[in-house]
Amino acid sequence: MADQSPLDKFRSALTAASRAVSREAELEINWTSESPNQAGHVVRVPMPGRKLEAGPVAAARGVADSFALKTRHHNAALHRRSRPVEPIAGQVYDTLEQVRYEALGANAMQGTRANLAAALDRRLASDPILRADKREDVPLATALALLAREALTGEAPPENTLAGLELRRAGIEGAIGDDFAQLAEVLDDQQAFSRKMLGLLEHLELVASEPEDASEDDSGDEPEGEDETESEKEEEQPSDSDARMEAAPTENPEGESESEDGEAEGEDGDSDYEPGEGDQEGMMPVRPNRPWTEIPDDFDYRAFTTDFDEIVRAADLCDEEELTRLRTYLDAQLKGLQGVVTKLANRLQRRLMAQQNRSWDFDQEEGLLDAARLARVVISPGHSLSYKIERDQEFKDTIVTLLIDNSGSMRGRPISIAAISADVLARTLERCGVKTEVLGFTTRAWKGGQSREQWLSKGKPQNPGRLNDLRHIVYKQADEPWRRARRNLGLMMREGLLKENIDGEALMWAHSRMLARPEDRRILMVISDGAPVDDSTLSVNNAGYLEQHLRKVIEWIEKKSPVQLVAIGIGHDVTRYYRRAVTIMDVEQLGGTMIEQLAGLFEDDTK
Repeated sequence: MADQSPLDKFRSALTAASRAVSREAELEINWTSESPNQAGHVVRVPMPGRKLEAGPVAAARGVADSFALKTRHHNAALHRRSRPVEPIAGQVYDTLEQVRYEALGANAMQGTRANLAAALDRRLASDPILRADKREDVPLATALALLAREALTGEAPPENTLAGLELRRAGIEGAIGDDFAQLAEVLDDQQAFSRKMLGLLEHLELVASEPEDASEDDSGDEPEGEDETESEKEEEQPSDSDARMEAAPTENPEGESESEDGEAEGEDGDSDYEPGEGDQEGMMPVRPNRPWTEIPDDFDYRAFTTDFDEIVRAADLCDEEELTRLRTYLDAQLKGLQGVVTKLANRLQRRLMAQQNRSWDFDQEEGLLDAARLARVVISPGHSLSYKIERDQEFKDTIVTLLIDNSGSMRGRPISIAAISADVLARTLERCGVKTEVLGFTTRAWKGGQSREQWLSKGKPQNPGRLNDLRHIVYKQADEPWRRARRNLGLMMREGLLKENIDGEALMWAHSRMLARPEDRRILMVISDGAPVDDSTLSVNNAGYLEQHLRKVIEWIEKKSPVQLVAIGIGHDVTRYYRRAVTIMDVEQLGGTMIEQLAGLFEDDTK
């Protein structure tokens, strides 16, 4: 052990402490540059930096302590059974449960109390409560968490939250009365605490009444029948119209969500910690519309390393409970819009079903007996029997891939509408017998990840090529039924997922998946909001490096590939890249534009 670095020694000590607190001998601590998360017995906490400065070290300890306390004191199945389905109520419920198990540790161990306080400061660094000047700007979940922590542990809220908290305090305390005191009495009993929480939610009018216990398998899957009516579909969606996109589900601190790396799935494979510095708004990429440039004949694109790239299923980045919650949140955000998109989808379905009307070739020598011509044989026995053959419809043997830009600049309304539009299209096309695949592309880190670290360790060679770790996400496979994949699209709502975008390689990836399919007709639809951007790559290569590669890939697909390529740009002109493309300035137009573009492609081949 003598050759261990100080960072490795710190991790060993942190692992030992976490095992002691959690009473779980198999618990392991790993570092992450992304959102803290837990997958099974593996906990990933923020790397404190090689200098091991006091602040980041305390925050790392606090995150590890929180997960250890969750492992020891939290029953995920019990939590899931009683959790309200209303989005805001669910967020508050999750938040207070984390306050509960952290309070158990803080009250028992003074060192843990200090560590948890440091982790809370880190988590609140990007919370809207720090910038709020109106009551409605303060997330209810955050305010309740701070007030509950104060009541259950005696610790005052952080000073930088006091101004925002005062905007909410009087209203909350007036509504809940002595609910916090009742919660304190049952702090070590999760089931009793849960019942008290549901009473608190009723007092805040976030739920109408205490929900009945649901089975553990109530994960939001759709019924087996594929032809459910739109009214039935809408009845399944939550009715809370007050949910706001600004109050993302990850703003609540309940340890049940952020499993960013998610190599293994587990009951506790999640956490709702706020993203670190790399995920703050200031790090969001800028999407300039650069002037068109000629592609040099000798242009050569490459990646410095592909060792850290990943192709991952959405379900592997998040556990089932969190996916269900994110999907519910997505549906709540788009409650008003979904009716409009559904009507457009029904219009597309009618168009495709109309094209599915049977057409026949008559007077064939073999096939199905043509009963309409039997009278001719009876009248004139010299005529031979007549047969007919049904004509093939091209679109029955079609696959449509939706490739969605999952970059930081899509955050908010654009990614929400892209997700719900993809969902509705996948369902509609499945009903018409058309296979649909939904893919997303982003990077694993802001401004370079392990690829950049490797480049630095090798002396910063000139013109290294692409210098970030790709993350390509499969939300729905082509052969996967829509009802099984619908929850996966909620992953796009997860804070910290959307980072940078390298469009050219994403396009090549989606294209190669389509070429491996058996369908005769392949349609690839790209949804993006601008040019490819990755600061790490562009800072050490020429300015047009990623854009030139994208143009080259598009040109090759459009001229030489059997794949039909169409693109929709949100707020940025993508017609300068794609031959068949449309640009929309209002994101609300996205669902209708996607449907019209697909309908146009299908109708072109029937003329």
